[in-house]
Amino acid sequence: MPIDIETFDGSSESELEGETNAERIITFLARNDDKAFTPSEIAEGSGVTKGSVSTVLSRLEDENLVRHKGKYWAIGDMDRVRDAYDLHRTVQRLNKQYGEEDLEEWKEHAVEEK
Repeated sequence: MPIDIETFDGSSESELEGETNAERIITFLARNDDKAFTPSEIAEGSGVTKGSVSTVLSRLEDENLVRHKGKYWAIGDMDRVRDAYDLHRTVQRLNKQYGEEDLEEWKEHAVEEK
C-alpha cells in the first residue's frame, strides 16, 4: 500500500519498515475520516486480509481508536489516535534501542501488594 510523500519524507528508514495490520487499518481509516466502511471494504482498502480485519477492528475498538455502528467502522477521535500512535512508535524505538521488556522478569522483581 502506498504512503503519502509527506510520511515518506518525514520518516526514517526504520519507521517505514513493516506496518502492523492495526497500523494499516488505522492509516486507511484516518485517510478516509469522512467515511465509514464495512470490514470487506477495510480489507480491500488497507491491504489486510479479510480474515484478520474483524479481530484487529475489535482490538482497536477496545482501545477507543475506531467507532462501530451496525456493519460499519470509522476512525475514532483523531487526538486519541495520534497519541496512541506516538506512544506505539516510542515503545518500538525504545525496544529496538534497549531490547524488549520481559514480563516474567518484571514479575519476579515486583513488590507484592498487601
